[in-house]
Formats: sequence, C-alpha cells, structure tokens
Amino acid sequence: FCLHLHCLFYYVAGIMIMVLFTLLSSLFKQAYDITPPGLVTCLACAYIGSGRYFAAYRHEFIGTLLMIGFTFSPGKWIGQDALMVAWIAHVCGVVASDKIGGGPHVNPAVTVSMYALGKCSYTEGFVRIMGAMAGGLVAFPLYSVLADNLGLTQLGGPEFSSKGDEDGVAAGFSEFWATTLLMIMIYVLNWELNFGKYHYWIKQTLTALGIRYLIETFPLAGPAINPMLGTTWYIFANGAFPDEIGHYFTYWVCPFAAAVFASCLYAVYAGGTVFGQKLPLGPVKGDAVPSSKKNK
Repeated sequence: FCLHLHCLFYYVAGIMIMVLFTLLSSLFKQAYDITPPGLVTCLACAYIGSGRYFAAYRHEFIGTLLMIGFTFSPGKWIGQDALMVAWIAHVCGVVASDKIGGGPHVNPAVTVSMYALGKCSYTEGFVRIMGAMAGGLVAFPLYSVLADNLGLTQLGGPEFSSKGDEDGVAAGFSEFWATTLLMIMIYVLNWELNFGKYHYWIKQTLTALGIRYLIETFPLAGPAINPMLGTTWYIFANGAFPDEIGHYFTYWVCPFAAAVFASCLYAVYAGGTVFGQKLPLGPVKGDAVPSSKKNK
C-alpha cells in the first residue's frame, strides 16, 4: 500500500510540475510577444555599479516617459488645428517633463557632451543612456494603447526616407547641425546666463522654444535631434532593430559627433577639458578684458 501511495504522490507531483512549466512557458511567451526588443538589456543596466547610479537611471526613465507624452502629443492630441496652441503645449510639456522627471538629460547626445566636458563619469553616462532608451521603448507602446482606448490619434515619431539617401548623409547633416545648436543653447541657458529668481522657469521655457524652432528648421531626419527617439520609434513601428546603416549614421553617429564638436566649442570659449584633455585654443571667455580695465 505504501509503495502505491508513493507512486501516486510522485505521479501527481510530476503532473503538477508539468502544469507549472506549461504555465510558465505560456507567461514567458506572452511577455516575449509584448516586450520591445532591447528592453530587457536596458532594464538590466539599472543596477550597474551596485545601484550607485540608479537614481540617475530612474530620472532618465521617468523623464523620457513624460517627455514623449508631453511633447509628442501637441499637434496630435492637443492643438490639431491651431499651430500656436501646439507650440504652447510643447513648451509646457518640455518644462513639465524636466521638472517632474528630476532634470534628466533624456537625450544620449546631451549625455555624451556632459561626459566629454567632465560633468558625469563614463559609467553614469552609460546608465543614463540606458535609462532613456528603456523609457522610450516603454513610452511608444504605452501611449499607443492609451490612444486606442481613448480614441485619440496615434502619436508619430521621427523617421526619414532612405530613398536617394541610403547612407543617411543628408539627414545626418541635418541632425548634426540641429544637435550642435541644441547643445550650444543648453550651454548658454544653463551655464552662461542667469535670470535671477525665475532662472529655472525662464531657461526651460527658452529651451523648449528653441527645441521647437529646431524641429521646424531641420526636418530632414524627422527630426529627432535625439538618438533615443529615432531608434525607439523605429523599434516600436517595425518590431525590430534597424538594419540600415543610414539609420545609425543619422541618429547616432552624427548627433554624437555634434555633441563632441559642440563640447570643443564650449571648451574653447569657457575653458576646461574635453575627454580630460586641455585644448590648445582658448579660453576666449578668460581672455576677455574687463570693462574696468578698458576705462583706465
């Protein structure tokens, strides 16, 4: 009797284990089907350095979620027939996403510039970029579901036609100069100007207006003016990583090159180092003759 009881126990246990594995397989398949390519890798980077930069990762993730929601909805969900309303909504969105998100970079090109100028370490920069990428990979599907359920217009994203520009030269040229101007604007508004008591609100508003102007002025690549946006939108729209070299040249190589170029320009103007190296030119700012000496 005991032998039969043991056999029954192992038989039932085996069936339960098989049911459990079948359930786990089903759950894994469902999770796999809805998980954007690359998201698991981006999430796994959150605790690099034993979690030392997790706060930065969290700021980038949340900031990117908010930035895409607040700045892509104008013209789609808000101000569809009123350009001025769309501009105002975009400005408010940029300010709100930065304030609520804790002042994140939300742009890998900006992070590269901050690293080049010694404002963050390589590890922190990498974690920030992964946090922004994770936020973008989650944001586009999330807002798509939201639009479907609320009957709203689907949000769009940056993309360019490779017809006649397979290598992304023209689009990359546009992204290069747009990113360069974006970086210069960030340096000036954050480090060179001081608006007193309302500095944060004024400089963020001017930043938002500047970004909107760049979007309208440099349209060839969508535009993105942000490597994360170009790639996360492509992954959402196509369900896979880009396989065209023009995409990476336009949305990653050119913005990163622009970030380094702008960093060099700022170092020549204000001094400091680029990737830890002192440039042979400048600082122009330090060479300026004070007005008090000019009058003597």
